[in-house]
Amino acid sequence: MTDLDQVSVDEIDTTKPHSARMYDYFLQGKDNYEADQVAAEKAKKAFPTAEIAARANRQFMHRTTRWLATEAGIRQFLDIGTGIPTRPNLHQVAQEVAPDSRVVYADNDPIVLRHAEALMRSTPEGRTAYIQADVKDPASILAADELHETLDLTRPVALSVNALLHFVPDEFQPYDIISRLLEPLVPGSYLVLSHLTYDFDRETIEGLVESYGRGGIPTLGRSWDETMRFFEGLDLVEPGLVSTQRWRPSGEPLPGATDEAVSVYGAVARKP
Repeated sequence: MTDLDQVSVDEIDTTKPHSARMYDYFLQGKDNYEADQVAAEKAKKAFPTAEIAARANRQFMHRTTRWLATEAGIRQFLDIGTGIPTRPNLHQVAQEVAPDSRVVYADNDPIVLRHAEALMRSTPEGRTAYIQADVKDPASILAADELHETLDLTRPVALSVNALLHFVPDEFQPYDIISRLLEPLVPGSYLVLSHLTYDFDRETIEGLVESYGRGGIPTLGRSWDETMRFFEGLDLVEPGLVSTQRWRPSGEPLPGATDEAVSVYGAVARKP
């Protein structure tokens, strides 16, 4: 029996692919449906290194979270666009370093809601919570009781928005969304963000974007300059905005993870 056997399909449209479930498929997870698998395989035809890119992004999340908890002393995290739980989750990485870390997750996929119990298995010293919300409505996230019951907004928070905003077209004002989410966070807070880009292999990524679009998932890449706009007014942490596999690499390199194969920028920045 898979985890999906525990999920009520009444709340889930299994006939249409979902970006979170496709990402789960790229990571060789089991929480996806046939529509997700078909769409993911079509995406892989356009972008054969999609699985490498997904793994590189996941490792970027691990390294940035570990750096924030170890080097920056951050003990509070707000992770938006959480996706289906894949161990280790952000709270497990943070709480391994600092058991008292507090983490709030937010996502809009009903399957993630069904897995929220796994996301909330905290250390005794820390705490985790889950908000069912859409990043396109930042006010609903900021007003959520779960956020205010878990995080102390008078202390620094790391806002994590990984591999999400390339699903937010300009018409939804993604730059304003990030500004709105950062606004209540105190100086010393951080933004962690990764984003698909056309810069290294435009033809391939345009094919990927078209493939997602045919599946009903609006997607776009953004250039280095366009991605940098999300960090306006913030102080970038070295090495700045780079391909995710190049952000403070550690351990064995991910095989095949070239800039073209990954085609995702990532950075960490501090709110002054």
